Amino acid sequence: MANLEKKSFDNPDELKTPEKTNAAVVNFGTVAASRLILKPGWKWSECIKPEVGTESCQAGHVGMILQGTLKVVHDDGSEITVSAGEAYSIAPGHDGWVFGDEEVIAYEFNNAGKDYAVWQSSE
Repeated sequence: MANLEKKSFDNPDELKTPEKTNAAVVNFGTVAASRLILKPGWKWSECIKPEVGTESCQAGHVGMILQGTLKVVHDDGSEITVSAGEAYSIAPGHDGWVFGDEEVIAYEFNNAGKDYAVWQSSE
């Protein structure tokens, strides 16, 4: 395995383009890096829910907003607004939408090889 590797989001390993969504994914073993471009009017429950069929987003997210603002409401009622220059951690079980008229550009990192401890139950 190479010790150094780079990939371009302009030539991703995977491209997902549901309504008002452009998600370019590059993979490095079990780690995926994603560039998300979400258009004004994007809302998970309207644009992604029809594709996946769950009541709320069941993916966890760790990332940062480069441009725009994202509003997220968790199934437990807690909510957060994340804007350009801020990093975020969002547990599974939420809805989210672009807040305002500016598209959101975000970068996320996901390790499919293990769970993120921040979302694990302490039970």
